[in-house]
Amino acid sequence: MPLDQHLFILFLLTTLVAMLSPGPDMLFVLGCGMRGGARAGLLATTGVATSEVVHITLAAAGLSAFFAAAPAAFAAVRIAGAAYLVILGVQAIRHRGEERLELASASGITGRRAYLRGLVTNLVNPKMVTFTIAFLPQFVDPRLGRVWLQFVVLGAVFIALEFAVDGTVGLLAGRIGDWLGRRQTVRRRLDVATGGVFIGLGVRLAIER
Repeated sequence: MPLDQHLFILFLLTTLVAMLSPGPDMLFVLGCGMRGGARAGLLATTGVATSEVVHITLAAAGLSAFFAAAPAAFAAVRIAGAAYLVILGVQAIRHRGEERLELASASGITGRRAYLRGLVTNLVNPKMVTFTIAFLPQFVDPRLGRVWLQFVVLGAVFIALEFAVDGTVGLLAGRIGDWLGRRQTVRRRLDVATGGVFIGLGVRLAIER
């Protein structure tokens, strides 16, 4: 595998913690599942994952070409990305537990609409573009070569983990929605854990390499 093993393990742990924290994507999938059933929840997850494929593909193509043309720029991109992760971590801790599950209507939602909403909402979200550009390069080592392939592997794993976690949420939407609604303390702790991981990751990767 064309990846630094230490960085890959760190990537897996960080991604899992981030995925398990109830963020906008998870709450969107949860809402679709609660309104339209398991099928709508799964299709909403598929829509979100499809948009992630686009984000990651564009980031991999653009950044790989950029690093090849200006290898010294990698350090600047990495440090800027690490700083952004620290900011995300601080925001997660400051606003812990503030994400809300919103159901726009008491009526159901079709699978097709759930997919399209997941796709479009995530695709046009500038925060997702920024996050992708900031997050993935932290785990890429240009010294190993084939930067584009490292991006592809990391992106594929990222999308697989997201689909596994959010897909499960979509399938079990009713139970998970009731559970999260009754346990605000758990949600706050998950946000704090995610924020701490992002801050630690940003600081470590900024100074380690």
